[in-house]
Amino acid sequence: MVVYHAYDVIIMISGGAHMSEEHKDRDQAECQISAQNCECESTFHHPHVSIGKITAKVPVVLAELSLKVHVNALITFPEPVLEIKDIKKTVKLTQCRLLLPTDQLFVKGFIRKNIQYASPCPDIETHTDKSIASDIHSYTVDVPFQCVTEIKKFLTCPVMPETNHRHEFDFLVSKPMPRGYPEKDEMQSSDLSQFHQKSVQHYNELPFCELISSRIIEWDEAIDRRPLPNRSPIGEGVFTKVEEKMVVDLAIKVLQKQQIRVSSTTNDHEDCFDCE
Repeated sequence: MVVYHAYDVIIMISGGAHMSEEHKDRDQAECQISAQNCECESTFHHPHVSIGKITAKVPVVLAELSLKVHVNALITFPEPVLEIKDIKKTVKLTQCRLLLPTDQLFVKGFIRKNIQYASPCPDIETHTDKSIASDIHSYTVDVPFQCVTEIKKFLTCPVMPETNHRHEFDFLVSKPMPRGYPEKDEMQSSDLSQFHQKSVQHYNELPFCELISSRIIEWDEAIDRRPLPNRSPIGEGVFTKVEEKMVVDLAIKVLQKQQIRVSSTTNDHEDCFDCE
């Protein structure tokens, strides 16, 4: 049996309190040091600007479009759904291609939908005619869409692609005639054992798109809703299939890298603006 005296116990407790105070002071010091390291100062540097007429290659806006896409889809849930709580949607473009030298724009993508829903859970409590126990689950699905539209008016004319071409050419070759022909005669023709060609290939700038904004108006409706088995509150039921109709409005910019002439006459500091 080990016997601890009261004096020893007091010393142990006071020592632990002293150690805790040391740890607290050290943590505060570390926090103060880390906070001081986060502060820094910045100095503005006036940029160097080339004066005169300069040729630059920059993205040029060819057109700004508002597209309206109609989407009709059927979503099947992996389990019975009591009700939908929330839906978060994100538009993602996978293709936006201006088919030069035409004015047709091909757009393809999908809508990422994260659906939060309540599903009956008899493991928590068996539903009665006055209550239903449920779990909150999440289901993510991609709804694809695609469309083709005509750009009726360009803000800036696109640079049309240069076509590749190949040309064959030959050289005159004179050869003596075989036996049986006069000695002064010669056969003039091209040499079949040689091949000569000039080929030209252009590497054109491909137009590209930027998605500016999107707006989605949707209507979701269950098509296989049925009442809960046994007893359940009035009007309650579950479903697994939802038919949705969406109108998707997209704002898109079509751009192409082009060479333009930029003119600058000054590099004064007064050109800087104060933004508020």
